[in-house]
Amino acid sequence: MSRKARPPQFWNHQHKTYDLLLKTAWQTIDSFSRRDRRLKGRTGAHAVLHTHNRRLDYHPHVHLIVPAGAINQQSREWREKKSNVLFWANNLARVFRAKWFEALRVAGLRCEEQLPNEWVVDCTDVGHGEQALVYLGRYLYRGVLPEKNIIANTAGEVSFRYKDNRGQEQIRTMPGAEFLWLLLRHVLPRRFRRVRDFGILHANCKRLVQLLQLVLKVPIPSPRLPLQRSPVLCQSCGKAMTLIARMVRIPEHQLC
Repeated sequence: MSRKARPPQFWNHQHKTYDLLLKTAWQTIDSFSRRDRRLKGRTGAHAVLHTHNRRLDYHPHVHLIVPAGAINQQSREWREKKSNVLFWANNLARVFRAKWFEALRVAGLRCEEQLPNEWVVDCTDVGHGEQALVYLGRYLYRGVLPEKNIIANTAGEVSFRYKDNRGQEQIRTMPGAEFLWLLLRHVLPRRFRRVRDFGILHANCKRLVQLLQLVLKVPIPSPRLPLQRSPVLCQSCGKAMTLIARMVRIPEHQLC
C-alpha cells in the first residue's frame, strides 16, 4: 500500500511531516480494522518511508504491508475478509486526508496552497507478502541510486538509468550539480527511523502475538540450547581445567 501526498511542508519541516505521514497512515489502517463489521480487531503493519519516485524526483510517500485480517482480543478470534479487498482505497484516501490535516493543525502547521480534494491510496493484494517484503527490503540498506545505474559522467552531465512504472528502462540526463541536489534531497533528518512496525507487528505486542499463535495453532520451535565449548585440557595431567580467574588488561593512562 502506498499513501502519497506532497505539499511544500514536507521539505520545510521534514522530520515532523515524515513522522506524521507514517503515523497517520497507520492510524487510518488501525481505525478501519477496529470499526470494520467483519474484522472488529487489531491488525498490524510494516511501514517504510520513501522520499522519491522512480525518476528520483522528490516524492514522499509510505509503503505499508498489512496482514489480511485482525485479531479480536475479546472473542480470541482471528478474522479475515471473505473478499480479496481488505479496505476500499477511496474510503482510505478520504479518511487519511482528514487525519493528515488534523495532525498538521495540532502540530501548528498550515497548508497555504490549494491541495487536491481527492488523494491517492493504492491498495494491492500481494498474496502471502513475500514479494512485497523482498521489494521493500531492497531499499533499506542501499542508497537512493545504485552506483551501477550511473552510466555516464561526461561534459559536466550525469546520466543514469531507471525503470518506469511499466518496468521499461529509461535514461535521465542532467547537469552534475543538479544531479547532486537530486540525491541530497533524499537524505533523511538525523536519527529519523524510516522503517517502523505498528500494531500486532510491533515489538511490544509479544503477548498479543502469543495469543495469535495460539489461535492459529502456529507450531513454535523449541529454543536452541547454547553451544557447549570444548573443555581446555591440562597439558600435564590431561584433565579438564576450571576457569577460576580472568586477567583484564588496563590501559596505562587509566593506572594513574
